[in-house]
Amino acid sequence: MIGLGEHAEFIIAAYAGVFIGLGLLIGRIVYDSRRVRARLEALGDRRG
Repeated sequence: MIGLGEHAEFIIAAYAGVFIGLGLLIGRIVYDSRRVRARLEALGDRRG
């Protein structure tokens, strides 16, 4: 592993935070997409 020096804990925590945040954003987009698609189908949209 690359020598990160005395700030290794902060660097690792920052990367972990970014990855967790991106995962949550992607999950929210997928959830909203499925919810909107189901709502449109309930309203009679048959294009998708």
